[in-house]
Amino acid sequence: MKKILTLIAAALICMPAVSHAIEPSNIPQTMVPNIHGKSLTTPVAWGAANGVVFAGVGGTINAPYTDEADGAAAFGIGVGDPIKNLGAQITIVSLDLDGWEEYSMGVHLHHDFGGGTAAAIGVENVMLTEGGDADNSFYAVVSHGMQGDMFVSDSGSSRLHFSVGIGDGRFGDKSDMDIATGKGKHGTYVFGNVAYDMFDEFNAIVDWNGLNLNAGVSKTFWIDKYPVAVTLGAADLTDNSGDDVRFIFAVGTGFKI
Repeated sequence: MKKILTLIAAALICMPAVSHAIEPSNIPQTMVPNIHGKSLTTPVAWGAANGVVFAGVGGTINAPYTDEADGAAAFGIGVGDPIKNLGAQITIVSLDLDGWEEYSMGVHLHHDFGGGTAAAIGVENVMLTEGGDADNSFYAVVSHGMQGDMFVSDSGSSRLHFSVGIGDGRFGDKSDMDIATGKGKHGTYVFGNVAYDMFDEFNAIVDWNGLNLNAGVSKTFWIDKYPVAVTLGAADLTDNSGDDVRFIFAVGTGFKI
């Protein structure tokens, strides 16, 4: 369950960009990030703000060291203004889709420095109820959308995005099963992701979450006036953690109130 929480958040990260999207015909001096998801299992510095409300669901097939799928649902709100001062994204996550009895919270504080660069600090998996199978994870991350003519898309946004961060908890602490199967106790505690806009249609994504490598795609569809972000990927591509390659997915939407 440790990774699925950020998988959901990654699929929803397009929502802040949607809330202040630029006109396709106007290419600004600073290219903003595009509206597709930019990560699979790791944080990015951009976040919800300015009254954006979001919700989503995600899952993994199968969960590590089991023959069962696992999933979670999330909803939250972004407040503040990351350009003028600070944005705050608050997320509530349901860890139990059967009984809806286990909940955790995440807080993501972010600032946009302009020039395509943002930075954030945050905490994941702050338990609000009894239960849960992961401890708090604190992190700091810097994200950047590459600037310049070679990176501009037809919509005027950046094609190439990357993030680098450090964290504790899930970003380096391996599970009891990983340890028992001889995969060591610790990962790197350093994470990162790269997302590239393919054909002005979707982002191709690779990320390292401190424990393993993951790859996938993310695309935002428009249904009437509402964006729906879909992220699909393969997790645990190396034998550094887990017992097999897993299919992961997330679907999210949001709107500005």
